[in-house]
Amino acid sequence: MAHLKLSKKVVDSINPPALKEDGKPSQEFYRDTELTGFGLKVTNTGNKTYIVETRINGKPKRMTLGKHGHLTAEQARKQAQILLGEIAQGNDPVADKREKKIQAVTLRDCYKEYLITRRDLKPNTLEDYKRCIEGSLEDWLDKPVTAISKDMVEKRHRKLGIRSHARANNTMRVLRALLNFAMERYEDKNGNGIIQINPVNRLSSTRGWYEVKRRQTLLTPTQLKPWYEATLKLNQEVTRDYLHFLLFTGLRRSEATGLKWDDVDFDEKSFIIPDTKNKEPHRLPMSDFLEDLLKRRYRQAEKIWVFPSPITDGPLKEPRTAIARVISYSSIQFTLHDLRRTFITIAESLDIPAYALKRLLNHKFSNDVTAGYIVPNTERLRAPMQQITNYIMEKIKE
Repeated sequence: MAHLKLSKKVVDSINPPALKEDGKPSQEFYRDTELTGFGLKVTNTGNKTYIVETRINGKPKRMTLGKHGHLTAEQARKQAQILLGEIAQGNDPVADKREKKIQAVTLRDCYKEYLITRRDLKPNTLEDYKRCIEGSLEDWLDKPVTAISKDMVEKRHRKLGIRSHARANNTMRVLRALLNFAMERYEDKNGNGIIQINPVNRLSSTRGWYEVKRRQTLLTPTQLKPWYEATLKLNQEVTRDYLHFLLFTGLRRSEATGLKWDDVDFDEKSFIIPDTKNKEPHRLPMSDFLEDLLKRRYRQAEKIWVFPSPITDGPLKEPRTAIARVISYSSIQFTLHDLRRTFITIAESLDIPAYALKRLLNHKFSNDVTAGYIVPNTERLRAPMQQITNYIMEKIKE
């Protein structure tokens, strides 16, 4: 550790230190003889940085002023003198700098960190978040989260609601989740959250949320035949089989597209969905229709996916073009989730027991002590599964 009167000439003459014996980077420090606490750090790569070293609240602190070349020795010494004077008056520039950085956290920063933290979010949820934040709130991304006010939330919610009530509500729910995350994640120097009240709460206190009725659309018994016949006109067999699979299993779209051949057991005549909405693996028996469909697909299998994409090496994406064609051929409006609702409605109409129905849909038994003692048995679902298949096939053949 050397002590020198730091000047441009002196700093320019200092050679970088050699690497350590083990080959690791090294650095040397030079303290100024004119101003106590002012110094220079030199690394083996040749970087020369002016620093301030002192104690703040009894703890040693080292602060960077800037690189030699960007600052002269005299400029750096003056900055160091000002900084040391502030510390002598009881200020903490390190904490102040951290405070400014925290207060400047933007919605984009919060969004990125939230996604890193929530690694369990499913692809569909991530896509929904992207539509809400990057689509509906794109002009807010570089605003500090502390600058998002109740009035801003209310006005944007109203504006989005002109086009879609559901989209407006969903966007604000996602924003509320991000700001709740920010309230816990980012604290000021006193340990308080930089956001004390979530501005999205105004929509609840003023009853500003739009009333969005849950979709109740499904395929009626008389629509099953024309819908099925329309699917047979599709060019892509994988898409046709995928639509049939959704109808005959009641699975969610992502559960079906994520199905791999390793998840299918032809000996047991069953298949398992390992990654589900409620985090519980979901095993279902094959009805005769499903067994024929899966065996036919297996004979043609070239990839690990039961429903592979015709374009990429990954699984099938939502077949929007195929859905539009089926709607055009049949004149029946439907969504993929309508097929799940159709399956559920048929199951209920056949008086399938409540426990079997919940197992078929992989719904959790909330507040039911008895359900906790029941061990799921796939074989007990085989008859109800076949019963639903028989009903659909009867309507298709009418």
